[in-house]
Amino acid sequence: MSFTVAIVGRPNVGKSTLFNRLVGKRLALVDDRPGVTRDLREGEARLAGLRFTVIDTAGLEDATDDSLQGRMRRLTERAVRMADACLFLVDARAGITPLDRELAQMLRRAEADVILVANKAEGAAGEAGALEAYELGLGEPIRISAEHGEGMGDLAAALHPLIETSEQQTGQAEAAAPRTDVAVAEGDETAYAAPTRSHPLQIAVVGRPNAGKSTLVNAILGEERLLTGPEAGITRDAISVSADWGGVPVRIFDTAGMRKRARVQDKLEKLSVADALRAVRFAEVVVVVIDAQAPFETQDLRIADLAEREGRAVVVAVNKWDLVEDRQARLAELREAFERLLPQLRGAPLVTVSALTGKGLERLVEAVTRAHEVWNRRVPTAALNRWLAEVVAAHPPPAPGGRRIRLRYATQVKTRPPGFVIMCSRPDELPDSYRRYLVNALREDFDMPGTPIRLTLRSQAEKNPFRGRRKPGPSSLRKHLERGARRG
Repeated sequence: MSFTVAIVGRPNVGKSTLFNRLVGKRLALVDDRPGVTRDLREGEARLAGLRFTVIDTAGLEDATDDSLQGRMRRLTERAVRMADACLFLVDARAGITPLDRELAQMLRRAEADVILVANKAEGAAGEAGALEAYELGLGEPIRISAEHGEGMGDLAAALHPLIETSEQQTGQAEAAAPRTDVAVAEGDETAYAAPTRSHPLQIAVVGRPNAGKSTLVNAILGEERLLTGPEAGITRDAISVSADWGGVPVRIFDTAGMRKRARVQDKLEKLSVADALRAVRFAEVVVVVIDAQAPFETQDLRIADLAEREGRAVVVAVNKWDLVEDRQARLAELREAFERLLPQLRGAPLVTVSALTGKGLERLVEAVTRAHEVWNRRVPTAALNRWLAEVVAAHPPPAPGGRRIRLRYATQVKTRPPGFVIMCSRPDELPDSYRRYLVNALREDFDMPGTPIRLTLRSQAEKNPFRGRRKPGPSSLRKHLERGARRG
């Protein structure tokens, strides 16, 4: 297990900036206003040859009730208990505040090692605050500037004796982005490779605000890992957590609720939505969470369509099902609306769940696993061409201008999602309705419900560079020979 370091401190001291500096990427949202971070965000840090897991936490505030600040504080205290060491950040420019003194007293009672870090200490403006930090009784403060990267060597020197040996850290690496649009070689019919711990199934949980996304992820994990509550828009960052879900190694991304673009005016909300969109592009399976009380609103449809256009497998989870009364009639209405409003996701799984009670999670993991398997589906070329002959015989392509368009040959060129190429004459003249007919036939005949299918039509003439050229006649050939004789 990797050595874990939690970054703690009061709001707006630069915790997320230091987190981004340690992981080498702008993973955490950063803004000048306090209280941007609310959930726990983990990342793999690299610092002067050291490798460890770093946790970005919410700013600790003086609140212990059930308010949003109180729930954020309890989540941060949980991270302190989980960590092997804590980086206690103070603002060298603002000096030591009463809240800093209270947090220092709390950290002295923690079992983790505490390293005092005076951030924003560049220049003479932070000198007085760095000296003032001695009064906290946590040893000599390490002066850094997370924004400019100053003092990182001193921080590494302080962490080095606390971190386990390099042999125990070998192999700890950041989860790689999933492979998409994987090329399929001719005759390559490799069986589906199930997710493993080294390559877990990447899942993004998306939806409108207050649809229950964080509550659903907590139910999957079996613990209160993410901050939840009745307030809409609690989640801001796209938080990733790893788990074994029904025996399947997964990495789940909880995302911020996505409202209509016209309603997103605040800069911070724009950053949150952009982070959610990155999570969709990073995922293999996208779970679209909709509210059973207000299903398939316009924004739900846009989110599902976005996942399909990105080429990700889609599973629709109807949350808050415990609040529905006439469930059979309601389920029939939902299925009819799904087929009518999202025809591009025809056959995609629609699962009813209750994140609050945990009901339906077994069906949801089965649907996610099944969607991932279909997303990786490979069809043998021989079977594909037998299928092509049958669908053309059942419904021949049109004949614009009196000449029938011929579909000659089909092959699969990619997976994740499945991509097919059909060689035909005059591909530009084949109507979109016939393309949809071919895609729907592929779904039904090769059992690929719901997954995005990419179909490309190509002309065989593209392979013949001499097609269309006039053959030389006897006179032109005689002139060519005469020119050659004169040159000789």
